[in-house]
Amino acid sequence: MTLYPKLIMDALATVTYAGTKKNLVESGMVADQPAIDGMKVKVILEFPRDTDPFLKSTVKAAEAAIHYHVSKDVEVEIITEFKSKPRPEVGKMLPGVKNVIAVSSGKGGVGKSTVSVNLAIALARLGYKVGLLDADIFGPSVPKMLQVEDARPYAVHVDGRDLISPIEKYGVKMLSIGFFVSPDTATLWRGGMASNALKQLIADADWGDLDYFILDTPPGTSDIHLTLLQTLAITGAVIVSTPQQVALADARKGVDMYRNDKVNVPILGLIENMAWFTPAELPENKYYIFGREGCKQLAQELGVPLLAQIPLVQSICDSGDSGEPAALGDTMTGMSFLNLAQAVVTVVNRRNKEQPPTKIVGTHS
Repeated sequence: MTLYPKLIMDALATVTYAGTKKNLVESGMVADQPAIDGMKVKVILEFPRDTDPFLKSTVKAAEAAIHYHVSKDVEVEIITEFKSKPRPEVGKMLPGVKNVIAVSSGKGGVGKSTVSVNLAIALARLGYKVGLLDADIFGPSVPKMLQVEDARPYAVHVDGRDLISPIEKYGVKMLSIGFFVSPDTATLWRGGMASNALKQLIADADWGDLDYFILDTPPGTSDIHLTLLQTLAITGAVIVSTPQQVALADARKGVDMYRNDKVNVPILGLIENMAWFTPAELPENKYYIFGREGCKQLAQELGVPLLAQIPLVQSICDSGDSGEPAALGDTMTGMSFLNLAQAVVTVVNRRNKEQPPTKIVGTHS
């Protein structure tokens, strides 16, 4: 029996690819003319991506079709190629990012997202290239703070991969799971689903070159923190707390998580949020509603810098809700965030000079 390409192509045309509901030939998946050497046939099938759920079943069906429609004596070799390059391996995901900063808190309600957003904007105001990832999978609030809740990131093709293009606002590139779920519905995900979604926002997005990549992490210690530590080499963490004793106790837990022997992420410093209340009409007055300088004392106890004391001013809450963060202005609060950004730059430079790069946490203990 003599084999020729049309025989093979006709056989492949009987196989339906579930991804398009069309046959392999119509779907444009046969990358080249089948190579024939006596009774040996080599076929190249091109799939959209290496994680294609129909890959194995399609390859088996193509092989079976050639044996059924041509001859069971044909020796079939099927090579798979991919239109979209595979995701880079862990450790090589963000080659253009110089510093990854985790903004953490031991408990919710201390203004961690407010600090993350304003720190990112303040760094951008200082002239740095900045990215912001809202990693709070179960309570994403960054889109509202930046007034981009209705934005929908689109895909771009970069270096053979389809990537999510971050939303840009105020000079900051930003992504949040909030763009992909309904804001009116509670996000009920198992830990594995949430972790996979987070990995996609990191590895399958076009972050490009960044000086600072800010991670707004969920409160407490959770699977999400572990996913971040296993996916990214975090340059350092900043811990946000209010001066209250209960908040400080939780902040201490947050510090312990990063200082754990298996984690070893440097603590860049503490940020005391809501350090005091100042009425807009009486800017000289300070009312210590939540206690006084508790975070400063904790910083001294732990031997880490106190990076900033951010006052509680009505305008911070208003600006967070209106989508015009305080760091954009030259108010007392705006200057506090600019000073914080400068302090972060200083401690990061010192950390990079004096300490080795952070290693990614292994997946096995």
